[in-house]
Amino acid sequence: MITRKQLIPGILIIAALSSCSSSTDNKKEEHAIKVETYSPAQLTNDDIYLSGVVSAEQTAVISTRVMGFVKKIYVKPGEKVKQGQLLIAINSDDLNAQKAQAEAMITEAEAAAKNAKRDYERYQTLHTQNSVSDKELENMALNNTSMQSKVKMAHQSLNAVNAMLAYTNITAPFSGTVTQKMIDEGSTASPGMPLLSMEKSGEMEVTSSVPENFIKYIHTGDSVNIDIKSLNTVIKGKISELSTSSYLSGGQYAMKIVLTDQDKANLRAGMYAGIHIPEKIEGATTSTILINKSSVFNREQLTGVYVVNSENQAMLRWVRLGKEVGNQVEILSGLNSNDQIIINPGSELYNGKKVIISK
Repeated sequence: MITRKQLIPGILIIAALSSCSSSTDNKKEEHAIKVETYSPAQLTNDDIYLSGVVSAEQTAVISTRVMGFVKKIYVKPGEKVKQGQLLIAINSDDLNAQKAQAEAMITEAEAAAKNAKRDYERYQTLHTQNSVSDKELENMALNNTSMQSKVKMAHQSLNAVNAMLAYTNITAPFSGTVTQKMIDEGSTASPGMPLLSMEKSGEMEVTSSVPENFIKYIHTGDSVNIDIKSLNTVIKGKISELSTSSYLSGGQYAMKIVLTDQDKANLRAGMYAGIHIPEKIEGATTSTILINKSSVFNREQLTGVYVVNSENQAMLRWVRLGKEVGNQVEILSGLNSNDQIIINPGSELYNGKKVIISK
């Protein structure tokens, strides 16, 4: 039989062991990992560098103003079309019925107007013979005017139906290339619903956004060099448009660049473009942050970098990358020049993880 005196020491031992285990678990949870860090490089030059994208000078999203199922699509993405060419046919049985009704209304109104005109002319003759009163002649005149107005109303109804019918046979607004098809045959189209998208053939430009700290250095008409990385080529251009307001664009001023080089056959809309704008103010330079490629990792559609904060914690920063310079890559946004970057971040690293910087 175990006495109370024998039981108490056992409980104390178990409690002590439990306390040690808990303390050990806490230490494991707070265990910091060793990392190597470095400061990002800064490349100072006399050019302003911006990122942009190649786009068609004229684009259009094709839609309709009527509801109906798509009977036929005559084009496919990548196909070149001419202005006025039929692109899509939408079922128009309802509108055809309305058109027939409007035409019948015109026939009826014209017959009534013709009869009212004859009555008015007859009453005019009788009035000269003093066979009808002035009031009777006036009534015939008003009836004639009313019937003529009904003819005009019937014609306008037919014009409205014909205008709607024009949206059942959708044609190309300009000569260009079909870039995207958003609907299939048999599907129901509704008013304002995008059906196709088009781009004007052969006419390309570069669009970009200018941060407010650079806007004072850039002007319409400035010559620029455009680096098309995917084609490994540099094209000359000239700034054609520069917005004067960034009220609705978060401090970014919209800019368009027209391409002055003749050889633009290989350009495609959506290509990435690096824009180099020569600095025109003496002594003014721009600074570019560069980090090692090995510090960058991708998570789904985002690009991230880990930095160490003042409390020795790994902090995740989402960044936007620019051009590559050797084994380094330009950081367009997301980092500061005084950040401590972690090199070769491992899978055990996460946001807020305690770290020890290796010397």
